Amino acid sequence: MDRSACCRAACWWTPIAWIRPAASSRMPTSVMNSPEPESPASCGADMATRCDRFYGGRFALLQPQGRGYRSGLDALLLAATLPATATGRLADIGAGAGAVGLAAACRNAAIDVTLVENSPVMADLARRGLELPANSELAGRLRLVEADILAGGTARAAAGLGDGTFGHVLTNPPYHPHDHRISPDPLRAAAMSAADGDFLARWVRACAALLCHGGRFATIVRTDALPTLLAACDGRIGALRLLAIHARAEAPAPRLLVLGRKGSRAPLSLLPARILHRPDGTLTEFATAVAEGTADLGL
Repeated sequence: MDRSACCRAACWWTPIAWIRPAASSRMPTSVMNSPEPESPASCGADMATRCDRFYGGRFALLQPQGRGYRSGLDALLLAATLPATATGRLADIGAGAGAVGLAAACRNAAIDVTLVENSPVMADLARRGLELPANSELAGRLRLVEADILAGGTARAAAGLGDGTFGHVLTNPPYHPHDHRISPDPLRAAAMSAADGDFLARWVRACAALLCHGGRFATIVRTDALPTLLAACDGRIGALRLLAIHARAEAPAPRLLVLGRKGSRAPLSLLPARILHRPDGTLTEFATAVAEGTADLGL
């Protein structure tokens, strides 16, 4: 893959550790996120960054190196929930460096994407990432809003995030509950750990507020977060569909994709699970398609 001298930063959290075929075997990064790191560059006073390319170089991210949270399969799974025919406005909530939003824009030429990020450090990386030559064909359909979606409707509207103004919301909220062991790295802790016991519920309610009636919602969460998520969706987001993602067929699913529509009263449904690895540890066709940006979840 050609390297660009201007691509000198990094991407999300540790990409795909949770789908390793064995404890000592990492997924080849050339398959999952095709990083092409250049020499580390400075992002702020003391943080090195690098550039990672995705979808075979169709888009790139600037992300932290040696700290913070770097993107991987979760972002690409979320982007794959968007129908190929999707149009209108999409919000990537908790965008970080912009992996979900950029992947969605790459897959869907008829959507306009708003990256919403509260961390000044990550918002700066997302802003700089949009200026990369690798993203030049997408940048005209993306904008960045540095805002806290939990600050309330008035504050969101002042930031240009009016309630009921988005047809799609994709979000990858902090993965761990507030009582999970917290990383000593503040940047990683903010990305990976909920601030308090009510955090996920408030997050989902804010996402629902941004959606227009009938708008599509999609998130990816720990399996044990499902009760909290369902309670937060009650009366707001219906037609919920649950898609379990398994590392291997015999292993419990650590993550769930959850999709729904605002205002729908249709019942919850459980979709056939998806598997990432074959018994021999190689990637399934599904996992390869997700990594390449060609997966169609039929949702």
